[in-house]
Amino acid sequence: MNARFCLEPMTEADLEWIEVHERDLHAFPWTRGNFMDALKAGYVARVLRMDDEVVGYAVMLCVLDETHLLNLSVLRVHQNCGVGRRLLAMLVEISRDHGATQMFLEVRPSNAPALALYKRVGFTLVGRRSNYYPAENGREDALLMRLAL
Repeated sequence: MNARFCLEPMTEADLEWIEVHERDLHAFPWTRGNFMDALKAGYVARVLRMDDEVVGYAVMLCVLDETHLLNLSVLRVHQNCGVGRRLLAMLVEISRDHGATQMFLEVRPSNAPALALYKRVGFTLVGRRSNYYPAENGREDALLMRLAL
């Protein structure tokens, strides 16, 4: 049986659920206020439903011919089974619809599953941001990656 996927705009009503899962998924999670600010600023913020169950969410900023993926999260139980790739593909389509020719993101070097996903999709390493992320023992660099659309 094939699952049905639907990407919907994130709303304020989603934020309580997202806040709970964000804390489970990330050692240094976005706050409810971060998501609220993104909604108020008009960022592309979406939730991914699979057969009517929310399984992931994402936030990205579209500026001129670029998009910047700020947050892409998939519930642990749905990781490593193609859900993240599907969500990312949908975001690429939204980016193209906005006229973007490239997508950027930052990722922790320690986040091997995310790095593998981004490389599989075709992102390439274009830079490194020193001491970008908070980490358990200080700060962690970010890898800056780019996907030509």
